[in-house]
Amino acid sequence: MIQLDNVSKRYLTKKALKNVSLQIEPGHIVGLIGSNGSGKSTTLKLISGLIRPTKGTVLIDGTMADRRACRKIAYLSELDAYYSFFTVKQTVDFYEQTFHDFNREKAEEMIDFMKLDRDQKVKNLSKGNRGRLKIVVTLSREAPFILMDEPLSGLDPMVRQSIVKGLISFIDLEKQTIVLTTHELQEIEPLLDTVILIKDGEILDQRRVEDIRSKENLSLVDWMVKKYESFC
Repeated sequence: MIQLDNVSKRYLTKKALKNVSLQIEPGHIVGLIGSNGSGKSTTLKLISGLIRPTKGTVLIDGTMADRRACRKIAYLSELDAYYSFFTVKQTVDFYEQTFHDFNREKAEEMIDFMKLDRDQKVKNLSKGNRGRLKIVVTLSREAPFILMDEPLSGLDPMVRQSIVKGLISFIDLEKQTIVLTTHELQEIEPLLDTVILIKDGEILDQRRVEDIRSKENLSLVDWMVKKYESFC
């Protein structure tokens, strides 16, 4: 389980998170949604142990989140962080050698699904194909927690929907919990079990997506707009 207890994070004069408390139960796909600068990426970095909270605690299965959290967490950054001179195959080789939980068979299946050229260098890939490669190496790990920061960024809108539909077959929800940030709510909504809405570093709501649809008769986009307007 992921648990944040009264967490705040400050960057110099800017407060990115303000007294955030939340729990994410295992076996779910959770969407962390909100406008730009709301604190989504900061939250993922805190959970992954890449940064530390200014105040409060972040726990992964009851243990304080730190750099050693990478043993349990696969993290897809919004940034490109690959050796540009590597080919697609060499990038996958590198991840296989780095992480003991890397599943090479799954990686090869995903490369085919994503239609990537194994011999093409990363520096020559389009932005969309670099995004596909990031998804491949992240989901090929069998880590119990998968964090994905804007995984659909840069992907062609024409192929987002087909990729989203295919991703579910590469996730094992009996063993894994997925937390992702995204602006592509319409495409990603069918995947999500739960959403956490954040604005200006504060959690506005945490709800089951099915309850939003059945009880409020709203799409995820409409629900987010309604919530944002009510807190203005």
